[in-house]
Amino acid sequence: MTKPQTNSINTNQTNRLSVQISLTGLSFLVTSEEGRIVHFSEQKFDAPHTPNELLYEVDSHFIGETALGGRFGNVTLIYTTQNYSLVPAPLFNEKKASEYLKFNTKILGNDYISYDELQNEAIVVVYVPFVNINNYIFERFGSFQYYHSTTLLLSHILKREKHSGDTCVYLHVLEGQFDCIIVSKGKLELCNSYAYKTPEDFIYYVLFCFEQLELNPDTIETVLCGIISVESPLYEILYTYVRHVSFMEVQHPAIGDAKSHEHILLKTRL
Repeated sequence: MTKPQTNSINTNQTNRLSVQISLTGLSFLVTSEEGRIVHFSEQKFDAPHTPNELLYEVDSHFIGETALGGRFGNVTLIYTTQNYSLVPAPLFNEKKASEYLKFNTKILGNDYISYDELQNEAIVVVYVPFVNINNYIFERFGSFQYYHSTTLLLSHILKREKHSGDTCVYLHVLEGQFDCIIVSKGKLELCNSYAYKTPEDFIYYVLFCFEQLELNPDTIETVLCGIISVESPLYEILYTYVRHVSFMEVQHPAIGDAKSHEHILLKTRL
């Protein structure tokens, strides 16, 4: 597990702050100790941002949103990027963390490599966080935790499927990107992220995953979460080719007008 950064700043409030960072948008969620939603805001970008542009937008939100001022009892930063790789824990070597990324991700010599450990699953998620944003959050709030979104997603799904004897496909849909996680009899079979622009791109990659694991789209249960609904063109084309489609049942309350299966990463705790 990524160890939280700390300094001497006191955070004596009980509210929890979760910030989701991606190159195409930002999301902020404040919840009470009991889980009640206190504040939610998000921003979607017309084009992918650089880390410096992201920092400017993050700072603007904290300056402009009254609910984001003050202190919090818990602060969590979630990176939602495609710059990650899964490594079986027995094979992981911290000194060679960058080696696990360089074959499927463009990394620079000065990139900081971090990792999260899913100890109960013997999985390590290796990724590149944005150091400038980490430093900003540290200076503003003191102690905080940060994870890759895949860590939270895998933790949530594998707990759900722990005692299942079936195979299930999970699709977590975001703006221009979706995650495909396939679990069979409680064990992870596939975890990958795909960029898409059109519904045709989306269904191509979904069916590709089915094909690679020799799964029948007429019989395998497919569970959706993220920014997808029955009115979505993505859902329409998915249901044309995949028969058993449902939405993830989530105990956490919905955020505003959103469905309960949306923004699940902001609401998920390890």
